[in-house]
Amino acid sequence: MPIRFFKPYTSGTRNRSLSDFFEITRSFSEKSLTFYSHRSKGRNNRGLITARHRGGGCKRLYRLIDFKRKKLGINAKVFSIEYDPNRNARIALLHYLNGEKAYIICPVGLKVGDFVLSDFDAEIKVGNCLPLSRIPIGTDIHNIEFQPGRGGQIARAAGAFGQVVSKQNKFVIIKLPSGSLRLFNKNCWSTVGRVGNVEFLNFTKGKAGCTRWLGVRPSVRGVAMNPCDHPHGGGEGKSPVGRARPVSPWGKAALGQKTRKSKRYSNIYLFN
Repeated sequence: MPIRFFKPYTSGTRNRSLSDFFEITRSFSEKSLTFYSHRSKGRNNRGLITARHRGGGCKRLYRLIDFKRKKLGINAKVFSIEYDPNRNARIALLHYLNGEKAYIICPVGLKVGDFVLSDFDAEIKVGNCLPLSRIPIGTDIHNIEFQPGRGGQIARAAGAFGQVVSKQNKFVIIKLPSGSLRLFNKNCWSTVGRVGNVEFLNFTKGKAGCTRWLGVRPSVRGVAMNPCDHPHGGGEGKSPVGRARPVSPWGKAALGQKTRKSKRYSNIYLFN
C-alpha cells in the first residue's frame, strides 16, 4: 500500500507519513449502521478517573461491525470500502441478496464488486467465513472466535492474521499474531485472509497533536513531580529515582516486575 510522505513545510510535517487512502471508495458511512457512542474518557460511573491519560480527541461515530457473520448461505456483494475512525483497519460494506446491509473488516485483496459468503461449505476465498474444522492447514485467517457463537475477537487489527497449523480431535491449533500456538474449538468460525491496511505500522504521526486527536492525553514523569504527588518526586535539581526499583504513583512495583495475575483458565490452551 502506498505511503504519503509530507514535505517539511512545518515542524509537524517534517517527519509525517500517512496512508494515501487509495483503497477508500466512499467518503461517508452507512447511516443505518452508524450511531454515536459516548466515550468514558477513563472515568467510571462515579466520574472518577480509573484509566489515566485519556480524554479529548475528535468526535467520531461508531460503525456497527458484524463480527459474527451468521447470515449463512446468503451471498453478499462488496458495495464499498470505507475508513473507520475507531480502528486502524479498513471496513467493507456488504449488500446481501436479501436486502440487508452489514460492515465487516476488510481483508487484503477484497475489492468492490466481489462476492463473499458465510457458510459451512463456502469456498476458501478471501472474505469468506467458515468453521475452523473446514479450513485447510496453512490457510491465513483473521477475525477468529474464542468460543463458538461469540463473534471474532482475535486478529482484527491492521495486518494481523493467524494460521491454521494442525487439527486434532476436538481442537484446531492456530498460530496467533504474537507467534504463540493455541488450541481452539473446531466449531469456532473465522474469516479467510489477512486484515488490510498492512502498512499501518510504518506511518509516523509527526507531532504530539496527532496523538491528542486520538484521545490520548500527556503523561508526566514521576521525577518531575513533587514528593506529595509521586514517590519519585522531590530532591534538589534533577534527582534520580532514589529507590531500589521504580514504582507507580501508588507505590506498586513497575518497569520490570510482573504485576499481572496468572490466567490459568486460558493458559491450558497455550503451547508456548
